[in-house]
Amino acid sequence: MTHDVHIIGGGLAGSEAAWQLAEAGIKVRLSEMRGSGEMTAAHQTDGLAELVCSNSFRSDDAERNAVGLLHAEMRHLNSLIMAKAETAKVPAGSALAVDRDIFSDNVTRQLEEHPNIEIVRERVDQLPGSGLTIVATGPLTAMSLAENIGAATGDEALAFFDAIAPIVHRDSINMDICWMASRWDKVGPEGDGKDYINCPMDEAQYKAFHQGLLDSEKTEFKDWEKDTPYFEGCMPIEIMASRGLDTLRYGPMKPVGLDNPRTGRWPHAVVQLRQDNKLGTLWNMVGFQTKMKHGAQVELFRTIPGLEKAEFARLGGLHRNTFINSPQLLDRQLRLKKAPHIRFAGQITGCEGYVESAAVGLMAGRMTAAELRGETLPLPPQTTALGALLAHITGDADASQYQPMNVNFGLFAPLAEKVHKKARKEAMTSRARSDLRQWLEAHKAA
Repeated sequence: MTHDVHIIGGGLAGSEAAWQLAEAGIKVRLSEMRGSGEMTAAHQTDGLAELVCSNSFRSDDAERNAVGLLHAEMRHLNSLIMAKAETAKVPAGSALAVDRDIFSDNVTRQLEEHPNIEIVRERVDQLPGSGLTIVATGPLTAMSLAENIGAATGDEALAFFDAIAPIVHRDSINMDICWMASRWDKVGPEGDGKDYINCPMDEAQYKAFHQGLLDSEKTEFKDWEKDTPYFEGCMPIEIMASRGLDTLRYGPMKPVGLDNPRTGRWPHAVVQLRQDNKLGTLWNMVGFQTKMKHGAQVELFRTIPGLEKAEFARLGGLHRNTFINSPQLLDRQLRLKKAPHIRFAGQITGCEGYVESAAVGLMAGRMTAAELRGETLPLPPQTTALGALLAHITGDADASQYQPMNVNFGLFAPLAEKVHKKARKEAMTSRARSDLRQWLEAHKAA
């Protein structure tokens, strides 16, 4: 099939960009390395839009949460990723979590069946010299292409480490010790207020576990990796433990809002597991990203009350993520300033998170479609989640200190009027909905 746009990378951003272009009647060649005999350090399958870390798209609350608002905005723009997330939902309180296999299968099938999309299993080693291109290779860009991108951008690429949490078989968890509950018994759209498995720890158990994290055998870095920083939003649990005895109790192991039905009180600390597939047979350890060696993980995690006989479908791991200095290298339309026929999208731009990655892919696809029509797509206002995220990536962030960032209200334009702190988030989401609606009405092609 002759194509109008070449997309490199079939992750969340590349899949979303391909969908947006194809729905606009544009022929797309989608190149994906996996399935050609190549694999990344973190992926398990060759499915498009595979989720390699958590199975959660985080909060779906569009009234008080920036990422929930981003969900809503993407749905208004016919997002494939959000539509297929709905078909693969699993209970997760107020969060949107999915069965990762069903989700990837549904995205792959939808793109394979689209007449305007040709999926080619191939590794691309160099940026194309001509032709409209979207690079959406993600944080696990093949080294050959990463080096070529570095050469094309003046070696401005940055890197950080990302860690994966373990997944446990549900039938190996001791529910005589654990119990089901969401924090504060919060009920989400698909849940019943009992969406998480909670493993309680008393003070002595917690202190022993904390020391075990500090003493555990870790994955060793290669020489070229030693100066690469972690992303704060996906910090290995043993790194958090090294920051102080109670750091975990104020982070992923916080007990607040979780009454143990056997004692009627909050435990000293708690380990939570969230459903990972539709069948409810797999559960992931929330916030337990780790760079511990596999044997050390099994030994230590089986000291957690209720997980003494835990069987792991996947153990935690560590992989190197690559991203570019987008505020310095890209224009406001996500084009590479030195080669404007190339756009970048997804986590390689330095956005962080599944939803953010897909959102940037969505906008890259729509910007490219507009360019093919001889137009320039006006940017959504910075009062919206989409606009705030794009503004951060393409110029508002300090290029000298650019780091991966999730969408958050700190990226939004300030409110014009003074609002009480408790009502600020609701005011910002209300403004965002109104401004997005006006933007859509003003730019029907968007």
